[in-house]
Amino acid sequence: QVQLVESGGGLVQSGGSLRLSCAASGRIFSINFMSWHRQAPGKQRESVASFMYGGMTSYADSVKGRFTISRDNAKNTVYLQMSSLKPEDTAVYYCRYSDSATYWGQGTQVTVTS
Repeated sequence: QVQLVESGGGLVQSGGSLRLSCAASGRIFSINFMSWHRQAPGKQRESVASFMYGGMTSYADSVKGRFTISRDNAKNTVYLQMSSLKPEDTAVYYCRYSDSATYWGQGTQVTVTS
């Protein structure tokens, strides 16, 4: 079993910044298998940022240049630094861990006002 706990969401004005955290515990093989996703009201959940093989990172086109995924291996924690936030970034943000099984966090709400 893997437990994921997100934090750091909130209400922010357009152009502002937030940093989300996701702390993982349990049967973690590698936090490289962790990623960030989001789901806006009435929309499907989408991938936002993830780690790739070799330490590279991958981002959705809509957040490239504004969001940065990072990790602290010692703390089994992954972060999502979000800058230049836009109202369309408003969503519930989820952390995911996926190796032989997939686990999701409970989600954290991010609301960006214009």
